[in-house]
Amino acid sequence: MFANGVKVLSALADPTRRAVFEALPQGPRSVGELAELVGVSSSAVSQHLKILREARLVMAQPEGTRRLYGLDPRGLADARDYLEQFWPSAIASYSAALSSAHADIAET
Repeated sequence: MFANGVKVLSALADPTRRAVFEALPQGPRSVGELAELVGVSSSAVSQHLKILREARLVMAQPEGTRRLYGLDPRGLADARDYLEQFWPSAIASYSAALSSAHADIAET
């Protein structure tokens, strides 16, 4: 069920790939623009985009003779769904830590 959420996190683990991904919220960009922003070759960006597409984090839109890449909300939803499974235990741990801290303060 959460397989693509794991794939998303794995895709974003690479710093260059994450930089490519983080360059896209401002709007769709071409491979050349991404290469210039990230400081790697167009070939390298293309390889990173392939992995980001497989994780459904980016999608390509043809525009004339080139493709523009933008964020794909499906992958972001997959990552959110994956991480949400940990939220209840994280809140419980935070609550327990606050209770313990309040108890320590009350004792002093």
